[in-house]
Amino acid sequence: MMKRQLHRMRQLAHTGSLGRTPETAEFLGEDLQQVEQRLEPAKRAAHNVHKRLQACLQGQSGADMDKRVKKLPLMALSTTMAESFKELDPDSSMGKALEMSCAIQNQLARILAELEMTLERDVLQPLNRLSEEELPAILKHKKSLQKLVSDWNTLKSRLSQAAKNSGSGQGLGGGPGSYTTTANKVEMLKEEEEELKRKVEQCKDEYLADLYHFATKEDTYANYFIHLMEIQADYHRKSLSSLDTALAELRENHSQTDPSPSMMAAPFSRVYGVPLGTHLRELGRDIALPIEACVTMLLSEGMKEEGLFRLAAGASVLKRLKQTMASDPCSLQEFCSDPHAVAGALKSYLRELPEPLMTFDLYDDWMRAASLKEPGARLEALQEVCSRLPRENLSNLRYLMKFLARLAEEQEVNKMTPSNIAIVLGPNLLWPPEKEGDLAQLDAASVSSIQVVGMVEALIQNADTLFPGDINFNVSGLFSGPAPQDKVSDRPASEELPSIATPTPAAVPAPASAPAPASVALKERAESEAPPRPASPKVSRSSLEAAAPTEDMARRRSQGSRRKEGEACLLLPDFYFSLANIFFCKAGK
Repeated sequence: MMKRQLHRMRQLAHTGSLGRTPETAEFLGEDLQQVEQRLEPAKRAAHNVHKRLQACLQGQSGADMDKRVKKLPLMALSTTMAESFKELDPDSSMGKALEMSCAIQNQLARILAELEMTLERDVLQPLNRLSEEELPAILKHKKSLQKLVSDWNTLKSRLSQAAKNSGSGQGLGGGPGSYTTTANKVEMLKEEEEELKRKVEQCKDEYLADLYHFATKEDTYANYFIHLMEIQADYHRKSLSSLDTALAELRENHSQTDPSPSMMAAPFSRVYGVPLGTHLRELGRDIALPIEACVTMLLSEGMKEEGLFRLAAGASVLKRLKQTMASDPCSLQEFCSDPHAVAGALKSYLRELPEPLMTFDLYDDWMRAASLKEPGARLEALQEVCSRLPRENLSNLRYLMKFLARLAEEQEVNKMTPSNIAIVLGPNLLWPPEKEGDLAQLDAASVSSIQVVGMVEALIQNADTLFPGDINFNVSGLFSGPAPQDKVSDRPASEELPSIATPTPAAVPAPASAPAPASVALKERAESEAPPRPASPKVSRSSLEAAAPTEDMARRRSQGSRRKEGEACLLLPDFYFSLANIFFCKAGK
């Protein structure tokens, strides 16, 4: 008896070390042995996923649609909104928005309840059957077979020992009674062994059938997880469709109550921070609204402004300008007297584009062109990269570079050389795509920004070569009729069209302390040589001209204080200013 127990313990230890029992292994081929090894992991996977997925449900498990919806947080939110909008004026914008939001939250709650009921029926219940019924039944047959095989092996050992004892007793000449008893025992053991063998064969057939059945249904079990994702996708599609429909109706109703007539033409969310192509298609434009509006305003009022694009405007003024740009671009005339705010709005638009104006796809090509030392080769490379820009990007880049070249012509007065312009605007025109996990990304970005500055400087200096032909800055005609000065041409100044005379504002009283004679002479010479400014993008100038002396005095005082504040910035060497600008651009990103 002791030997049999030791033998059984050795078998159990061997079973634990191999992951499968030798009692069943002798009946299985290699394929079925692999299937057998997947039983326990499959059972654990089905059980764990079922448990976690069940915890994701927000409604009452097993409940019908109405009971389940009532328990959902979305339904509680819908109820709160319904109670809230009843206290408001039904004709108010907030009341209408709350009423619509209440309805959509109710609809989303029902879509979620439908999702959970489908998940329970098509995923949770099959996974539960798999982990709690089907696989446990197979494993139970496996254990039964293991026990039967073990008992059968033990019985065969006893039968062999009994037969050996019977032969030994007969050879030693034992009595007839002893021999008969031994023979009867052997016969009894043979009968038991035959019966146990039959049970083993029957249990083995059932177990093999279970393994074959599991192997053939593994794809079905895998489909439970695929179906889970299909149900989730369908839920999100329905939710998104409902939200899109509700938002369209809500925006339409809300815009009808908006006093601004241009909200439908240029909603705020579709100007700043949206892809260039989307913005142009939605508004039916060739040049982005902020680019054209800011350029025309600067051509009218800001070309001689010292430190343009360098000196920062007030945050509140810039925010209001951007909002007006998106909601009512015909009302921008009030900002014409603050060129730094206009320049800030243009720079902000370029910086907030999801993809830079010069595109991520051509980033490496721009960098290769910028790295060329020989001017002719660099110019040729820049021209080749420009030709591969998307049409809308090329049109807007050409427009902008023509304007910046025009701005650089006034560098004696505004102190904005092509190099200075490139320093402040270059990092807003091109930046590297983000690459997560790259420890050297910041250093590489700083080096590439310096290359971008040099490249943008070359684009400005060679604008007429890279972007030949005339350009009408007021291309949409939104702000005022195009004036002859709105075009940049390769023709000599003598061949330009005659300028349109504009009313001269009343003389402004001289300040208490007059500037130095040299400064006065330089300023008068620059103003006398400069071409007339293009027409302002104002809708009407009559009221502004009537108040010109007072407003001009206030504006000059404001600009004088800004010049004093920005004097140190203007006197910085270009190299240090470039590094400072790169740092702040990266911080803004």
